[in-house]
Amino acid sequence: MSSLFQILMMILDILWFIILAHVIMSWLINFQVLNIRQPLVGQLWYGLNRLLEPLYGPIRRMLPQMGGLDLAPLVVIVAVAAARIVLQNNVAAFY
Repeated sequence: MSSLFQILMMILDILWFIILAHVIMSWLINFQVLNIRQPLVGQLWYGLNRLLEPLYGPIRRMLPQMGGLDLAPLVVIVAVAAARIVLQNNVAAFY
């Protein structure tokens, strides 16, 4: 059962880094450091969007409009951090 705990923690870590990469990439695109017309950048950007949209979509529908500010990644990062805390506090259940 400890391997299940480690797998869940690894999945949450990977999700954390994917969201962080998506946020940083969106900043770089908005500040015109990256251009999504470049093939590699475009593929990465659209791939990350397709991967994270199932997480962001329901949250965006619940959050009020913030005038161009997207708080969905922040909510997902907080949820991932909360899930990590819950898993770590209940690690005894996995043994």
